[in-house]
Amino acid sequence: MAKLYFHYSTMNAGKSTVLLQAAHNYEEMGMESYLLTANLDNRAGLGRIASRIGIGKDADTFDATTDLYQAIEKHKKYNDIACVFIDEAQFLTKPQVWQLARAVDDLNVPIMCFGLRVDFRGELFPGSAALLAWADEMREVRTICFCGKKATMVVRNGPDGKAMKDGAQVQIGGNETYVSLCRKHWRAAVGK
Repeated sequence: MAKLYFHYSTMNAGKSTVLLQAAHNYEEMGMESYLLTANLDNRAGLGRIASRIGIGKDADTFDATTDLYQAIEKHKKYNDIACVFIDEAQFLTKPQVWQLARAVDDLNVPIMCFGLRVDFRGELFPGSAALLAWADEMREVRTICFCGKKATMVVRNGPDGKAMKDGAQVQIGGNETYVSLCRKHWRAAVGK
């Protein structure tokens, strides 16, 4: 029975590594997977899912206007898809999450989404909120704060190296911009 999965975490937890490993496992067993990533994040190149440890794979891209049900249905028409993998799932829209749920239900294909749960302000991304509400299964990909506790939050550092409190929800960046922290150290960094 197909399910909609949401694997979530903070920055630098290894979500893309887990996605790429799972897709590799399908490939190794002779099963095809369909990979999608947000066109907003092109740090590794447009249409490329890459991990900080150096592995990567090409993928189709989506933006806020992409009908994901139609994209999956079209790909499935010409390929025997065993699983769909979506990276940067926090950038999904609420309607797109419903499209994914419909693809799971009507096309009987499992879909594994990987993304951030909260932004640097501690607020849910719209795609993550919808996935938390509607996914059949959720799994946390864990990482740690510098203190050794589980990191559940992330700060965005400004040009001065200090934690930002305001700004656009989306700013693409990596280790040079974002730091994963436990809630206690996030509160200290942003003054809450």
